[in-house]
Amino acid sequence: MKNYLEYGIGAGVGILIFLTYNGVDILPIIFILLIGGLFIYANPRTASRSYEFSGNNGGERGMGLSFDQIGGQETAKSELKEALDFVNDREKIKTLGIRPLKGILLNGPPGTGKTLLAKAAANYTGSVFLAASGAEFIEMYVGVGAQRIRRLFAQAIELAQKQNKTSAVIFIDEIDVLGAKRGNGNNNTEHDQTLNELLVQMDGLKIDMQIHVLVIGATNRSDLLDPALLRPGRFDRQVKVDLPDKMGRLSILRIHSQNKPISPEVDYEELAENTFGFSGAQLESVMNEAAIVAFREEQPQIITRHLRQAIDKVILGEKVDRIPARQEKLRIAIHEAGHAVIGELLQPGSVAAIHVSSRSNALGYVRQTQKNEIYLFTLPDLENKISIALAGFAAEELCLGDCSTGATNDFKQAAGLAKQIIISGMSNLGIISPDDLPKEQLHEELSVILAAQRQITLDRLQNVKRKLEEIANYLVEYEYMSGQQLREFMSNDEWKSDIA
Repeated sequence: MKNYLEYGIGAGVGILIFLTYNGVDILPIIFILLIGGLFIYANPRTASRSYEFSGNNGGERGMGLSFDQIGGQETAKSELKEALDFVNDREKIKTLGIRPLKGILLNGPPGTGKTLLAKAAANYTGSVFLAASGAEFIEMYVGVGAQRIRRLFAQAIELAQKQNKTSAVIFIDEIDVLGAKRGNGNNNTEHDQTLNELLVQMDGLKIDMQIHVLVIGATNRSDLLDPALLRPGRFDRQVKVDLPDKMGRLSILRIHSQNKPISPEVDYEELAENTFGFSGAQLESVMNEAAIVAFREEQPQIITRHLRQAIDKVILGEKVDRIPARQEKLRIAIHEAGHAVIGELLQPGSVAAIHVSSRSNALGYVRQTQKNEIYLFTLPDLENKISIALAGFAAEELCLGDCSTGATNDFKQAAGLAKQIIISGMSNLGIISPDDLPKEQLHEELSVILAAQRQITLDRLQNVKRKLEEIANYLVEYEYMSGQQLREFMSNDEWKSDIA
């Protein structure tokens, strides 16, 4: 079809040139052609008729992808497999009177492997795999999105029949764009019609269909989805795909290191601890960036130092050429030393590294880790976190006599933690309703909590002021201090003060 169009355009241009050469006025002809082209382009049916979706058995990168090749997410994989077994055992579920699942919603932060899980699901069930994004269905003209939805389901069945498959998996990424709640004041007829068509198509999936179509949606904002989409009979299962824990990170790191020359000195356990809070995509990026560093240095293997540099780059980006004056650098060093010292005092072994070199928008930072995953926090836990957040501000105030704008983000973090204390019923206000609490009273209680922790933090740093300044001077000179070096600074009796 594309070649015929090109031939037609070429022939038309040739005819126009011929007519011009023979003295014919071609402006009316060009005007008519433009009007006709505009009509064809603007016609919703014509615009959507040739729209095709990417589809193959597992996707290009996911060809033959299995659940075993996806690190972490053991709970999500187990729940997904259970749902997919209904597709594999179609005859058995008929005898038991089980209604087949029509849709599975994968909900979780970006980069946690939702697309990979969908591809593995297609491979697990031996299905054809079609992928689309929610944004592909939202158009200006009413009816275009609905037409594309119909085409998507029809194409899934056509591909399955062509490949002699009995099932097809349709994966819709960012489904919150397509399935957002209706009736929020946005009188968008095109959006509503497109969502309605998706609901109708999912309702039309029956157990006796020759091709079993399973819809897998992915989102990180399930709260935006229309309730009609989430009811049983449409998206029957919601699978949480969360950030990996330590064991999950360890598994992901090992998978992404299989094709890389990793030095035997690399401790994967330590690496998993140092990447707390990383998604699967970020962990893959860490291994890739480490390989790039080794390539730049013409090293035959990836060593621990390369991985540490890669972690820093993934968190904050590449180093920049911005070089602050020595006095400003000293302030940055004192600020970061304050964070590190209080962090190590309150959470021994938590500081992984201290930097005072500029990266992206950060002039310096302290990277902290934690050995164990913590899901619940007590009042002392939250107060300690506030103290760590305020430590940079307190260190500047103690050592330099004034403060800077460098603590702005720290204040936001500390205020957020203080608010968590209040809404959890752990403040002097007791158990409260956050929605009914007057803003003046909330502000007053926040100020009380933050002022108390500021004074406690100042007292803690006052006991170790001399060593704090020594660490800051070291950072001014070398721009980096490892967590182990910090603990060596803090190993003498002067640091073993009462911090309660």
